[in-house]
Amino acid sequence: MTNILIVDDDVNIIKLVDIHLSEQGYQVFQAKDGMEALGILKKATCDLAVVDVMMPFMDGYTLTKQIRTLYGIPVLLLTAKGGIEDKEQGYQAGTDDYLTKPFEPKELIFRIKALLRRYDHQMEESILKIGKTAINKKSYEVQVGNRILLLPLKEFELLSYFMSNPKQVFSREHLIEQIWGLDYEGDARTVDVHIKRLRERFNKLTDDFQIKTVRGVGYLLEVQRK
Repeated sequence: MTNILIVDDDVNIIKLVDIHLSEQGYQVFQAKDGMEALGILKKATCDLAVVDVMMPFMDGYTLTKQIRTLYGIPVLLLTAKGGIEDKEQGYQAGTDDYLTKPFEPKELIFRIKALLRRYDHQMEESILKIGKTAINKKSYEVQVGNRILLLPLKEFELLSYFMSNPKQVFSREHLIEQIWGLDYEGDARTVDVHIKRLRERFNKLTDDFQIKTVRGVGYLLEVQRK
């Protein structure tokens, strides 16, 4: 079930939105101010937030910044103001969409569905998967079955590059250029060190893939057929 957080100090707005979203099959969490909203997000996984701009303790712009920084979920701002300056401030805070009060509940639902589709697509693009091994390029996590690993940055980038280009052979020089950059001044053998570490980490965890040496050329990631 998709979880949506509604944040508004107007009880009538919260009830109205809750009724219409619940009818669409969404699970709704309610908060009357920014502090309560952040408390809910610490405990519950939400897929999208609908945030009012004018609220006590913490305005919607500040809350939007916090949500985007801490949780990375889409935010739709509600406001009684429709001026370009207000919209600019909202987008600078990180909102994904903007709806001016009073609004039609159907329009709010259309916008929510559009945002969720867009974020689902972005998430699909950010995840690489081979067998039971998945890489999340946004969170920098590697999941093997039920186990989640956080790799050193260069190891993660190297594995991500291999998984994006399986069965392709890359020279050390090419990998240095792609992962470490053209201005890297170290020894190309650093690739060998990172490959060795990746092998040591994953050879015991999964047989989904192997990083193989192509003698005299470089390395490739070979996907294991099941």
